[in-house]
Amino acid sequence: MKTEYTVEVWKKDGRYKSGCVLFGKFDFVLQDRDELDRMVHSMYGEDSKFTWKIFETFVTRKHLLTGEEFRERYDTPYYCSPSSETFWSS
Repeated sequence: MKTEYTVEVWKKDGRYKSGCVLFGKFDFVLQDRDELDRMVHSMYGEDSKFTWKIFETFVTRKHLLTGEEFRERYDTPYYCSPSSETFWSS
């Protein structure tokens, strides 16, 4: 079964307080996460300026009011998610 993954690539940059800046987010649909690791390493692994994190693109959460499970992107802000109380109190 193919799974959707998102790769966040960060570049070291001393001009920022955090010491790095988001270089890009890339979405992939692959069978195997190891294949994605090899591919990202071949693109950015030789350069010590880059680091990366791999996430499953969609996560399962529980709707706060109905209790039903739903899927949303991993990077959805908490206050924008129907699974949070802040989404419903405004």
